[in-house]
Amino acid sequence: MIHRFKVSDFRCIETADLSLSPAFNLICGANASGKTSFLEALAYLGRGKSFRGASTNNLVRHGQSEFVLFGETENNGRSQKIGVRNSRDGLEVRVDGSSEGGAAALAAALPLQVIDPEVHNLVAGGPELRRRFLDWVAFHVEHDHLHAWRRFRRALKQRNAALKAKSSPAAIRSWNAEFVELAALLDDSRRRVLDIALDALAEYGFALLGTELGFDYAQGWNREKTLEQALDEGIERDLQQGATQHGPHRADLKISYDERQARKLVSRGQQKLLASAMILAATETAQTALERPLLLLLDDPAAELDAESLGRLLEAVNELGCQVVATSLAEGALASPAGTRVFHVEQGIFTPA
Repeated sequence: MIHRFKVSDFRCIETADLSLSPAFNLICGANASGKTSFLEALAYLGRGKSFRGASTNNLVRHGQSEFVLFGETENNGRSQKIGVRNSRDGLEVRVDGSSEGGAAALAAALPLQVIDPEVHNLVAGGPELRRRFLDWVAFHVEHDHLHAWRRFRRALKQRNAALKAKSSPAAIRSWNAEFVELAALLDDSRRRVLDIALDALAEYGFALLGTELGFDYAQGWNREKTLEQALDEGIERDLQQGATQHGPHRADLKISYDERQARKLVSRGQQKLLASAMILAATETAQTALERPLLLLLDDPAAELDAESLGRLLEAVNELGCQVVATSLAEGALASPAGTRVFHVEQGIFTPA
């Protein structure tokens, strides 16, 4: 968890230096006051990128050339200092003074999840978001997952380069053995973490939606065939498309639910609850594996939710036992737990309540 966070020249925030509670923190302020920018900066410190998809140019405060983020964390008695500097020259990462590891080092030092107004896209959006969801859990649970993912991505890039160059089918097939081997490592890793997370996914799904949910990993090729067969039979289409059409890079996490509840999940609010249940389950799974509380960022959790649904979400969050930083228009708008540390923000300036 993070107990001190310092921001310089990030979006509308000229400077901020906050001591955070290990439990629940609430940032209150009007729209466009800097609440979401603060969460975005905090998430950037743990990810090396914006959860809103913003470019560096849009993140640096107007008139400045760079932004700097700094955090002090403590987990299981171990303290770490994390720093990020970004400008037109690129991203600079420091974890205890070392620049090794890049964004992966940030993720290991400050593991976090975000529930924001766009979280419904985890359910309503494309498969890539759900693959990232699985890979995030696997990164924190499976020791070798990142290595397998990186090796597979390299093999995929090489095979796709050969396809785009219109190499002969024989030359393309020469890449298949390594591709299949690395795909199996990535596929197995994802399946294991899904098995580990299934109980938590079902539990949070029922707590937030009151219905039974099912989750099934779609591997990215026909289950009736081996990946080697799928690649061999699809080589002409791959050459036409200039890209590999079968493999774990095409995988998805399929979500099923009680048919009687199907129409209710059409609304953004219900999609948000389902996606939030998935985020909470992922957080619990990683916390159990890492044996330490994680950081959960809640950006305007009341958006799209009625009072009852919001109450269920906050109850589940409070029972999770993670560190929370939430935003709200007003201090009394969220039923935050006793002992919540409250900050008010106006025009990017933060003051403790």
